[in-house]
Amino acid sequence: MIARRIACCLVWIGGCVALLGPAATSAPAADRPNVLFVAFDDLRPELSCYGAAGMRTPNFDRLASRGLLFERAYCQVAVCNPSRNSLLSGCRPATTRIWNNATFLHQTMPDVVTLPEHFKRHGYTSVSLGKIFHHSEGQPGDIAKAWSEPSWYHGTPYRSWFTDESNELIKRLKALPEKERPKLVRGPPFEAANEPDDAYPDAMLATKAIETLGRLQGKPFFLGVGFQKPHLPFTCPQKYWDLYPAESIHAAENSEPTQDAPAPAFHNGYELRTYGGIPATGELLTSDKAHGLIRGYRACVSFADAQLGRVLDELDRLGLRENTIVVVWGDHGYHLGENGLWTKMTNFEQGARVPLIVSLPKQATAGGRTRALVELVDLYPTLVELCGLPMPEHLQGMSFAPLLSDPQKPWKTAAFSEYLRPGKPPILGRSIRTQTHRYTEWTDPMNMVVGVELYDYQIDPLEKANLAVDLRNKELLAKLADQIKAGPQGALPP
Repeated sequence: MIARRIACCLVWIGGCVALLGPAATSAPAADRPNVLFVAFDDLRPELSCYGAAGMRTPNFDRLASRGLLFERAYCQVAVCNPSRNSLLSGCRPATTRIWNNATFLHQTMPDVVTLPEHFKRHGYTSVSLGKIFHHSEGQPGDIAKAWSEPSWYHGTPYRSWFTDESNELIKRLKALPEKERPKLVRGPPFEAANEPDDAYPDAMLATKAIETLGRLQGKPFFLGVGFQKPHLPFTCPQKYWDLYPAESIHAAENSEPTQDAPAPAFHNGYELRTYGGIPATGELLTSDKAHGLIRGYRACVSFADAQLGRVLDELDRLGLRENTIVVVWGDHGYHLGENGLWTKMTNFEQGARVPLIVSLPKQATAGGRTRALVELVDLYPTLVELCGLPMPEHLQGMSFAPLLSDPQKPWKTAAFSEYLRPGKPPILGRSIRTQTHRYTEWTDPMNMVVGVELYDYQIDPLEKANLAVDLRNKELLAKLADQIKAGPQGALPP
């Protein structure tokens, strides 16, 4: 088993990539399970099953009671496109060469066999609904050959804003002189509307997923269902806002910027500042805006939870639960004021940590939890192993299938994330998360270290202060620096 897992592990930066050979023609055995692969955009582990007090997420909780919840799962890059391309290719960012939302996998690795294509090659009907690969208007990041049929993105009409107030704001922005008009004319970043669920794209997606499950039953399938929420804008029906009364919303305990952290650790809000009513520069948000963002995010999580519930209900109704692996994952973490930041694109714990739940048919560890360090790049080899398919040689993650039967099994000593902070020059931050610490190095294009971060979760779980400036941590810093140089291969379990 150790030899097999090592064969699946990554090659660190600069490693050669051996791509999968010609397509296989053998169909899966009759007992190979289906895969329901459910993604959520910008979902952090703020769910009831993760211990988030006051969150209303009964369907995430229901799935967790049927499967294994990963308490320490991490993305490879805390932004949509690089994270998804790493997961779907099974390769780390140093190999994909993707650190932003403008470069796509078919450009940097045109021959790589992605996760859904591998299943397609081995007799599965591979279908994409919603956002699995990153895509948006004018950004065709999907890979057609990965799927058995054309991808379905969303129903019509496609709308995010419904209230008169939001529509008036959009009209005012459009009417501004060209020099004053934002590059993207968008409504406000949050809105509660008296609209039914099915007026929103994610509810349309759930309906499409229900229809597709009925169509696919009787044949082995890999069905990707990619929900957009809780991505900005935080817009959903009023009834989900009502789950979180205004008086229950409070600013993050660690809402001040992390003390002594280097400048590349931070940003000015990026994406948030493209929405109507938000200052376009680095001005601080008003307390009302911050309050609305937190409340709106939580409301959208509950809205997304309801759509997940509809899909799980149909899986049960059709009797497919008995032969389907269900995987629910978020593509990266998210800041709601923590560390003085909003949105993603960081190497802090809040940016890198993701929710991950895996549920197998008749799972012996149903309702279990594991604190083992796992990464999204590990999902490709894990699903391949669970479904009994040949293991591609190019994969750079490690199957965590053994944890599904033994959640306390000794595992990796570190998880690896990184973020390329744009600028002149761009600064690359590489980060490792051990069981007790996070260590981050920021380097310039000449590979010179321009910033270091160290956080000890035993004494500072909210990352309020950077301990790298304390000379008493010199030995620990040297040890973690060696560990980051050794790379993921050096973090493999014994």
